[in-house]
Amino acid sequence: MLGEFRFEGEKIKGSRFIATLIPLREAAALGSILEPLRAEFPEANHHCWAYRLGTGRDTFRYSDDGEPSGTAGKPILQRIDGHSLTDLVVVVSRIFGGTKLGAGGLIRAYGGAAGAALDRVEIREVLPVRRVTLTFPYDLSGAVRGVLVAAGLEPSASAFGETVSMDLEIPEDRADGFLAQLAEKTAGRVAIGDGADDGV
Repeated sequence: MLGEFRFEGEKIKGSRFIATLIPLREAAALGSILEPLRAEFPEANHHCWAYRLGTGRDTFRYSDDGEPSGTAGKPILQRIDGHSLTDLVVVVSRIFGGTKLGAGGLIRAYGGAAGAALDRVEIREVLPVRRVTLTFPYDLSGAVRGVLVAAGLEPSASAFGETVSMDLEIPEDRADGFLAQLAEKTAGRVAIGDGADDGV
């Protein structure tokens, strides 16, 4: 996903189901996403949501936000998983239209709203990377450059002072091998500062 996306389909027995999709990198950011939605749709009775983070199948949460248990958050999560997506939250805001839908109707409505939005959003594949900072003396510049060239990597930033410092983004699946090769070629004289895992 490139950014926030919203879709609202036809009313279901008078109720509106508004699906909002937002990229999410960490669970702590969820509150800053939900509060603006509650303010934007104060007439909504429920803001049900689900998210999945990272590649681990256990990094997820969902909420029925007052709807009967299992009728909202879980169907939303199932649609996220059905699209094989991660690092996003789907919030479906319901504005009640006066007619109760029953458990089955709610499952179809919440899951359907999430699925319809996910079908329409532009998806961007994000490759996990490890961000590191390398610090080393000048006499190792040739050896470090050789390992970088062999790995097909270029520093995203470099600084030259009393020592050389380079920022790198390494594909996560190649990071351990690259760092092991770097340690071998420089006799372990390169200091490696790990940054947070991220994506490009």
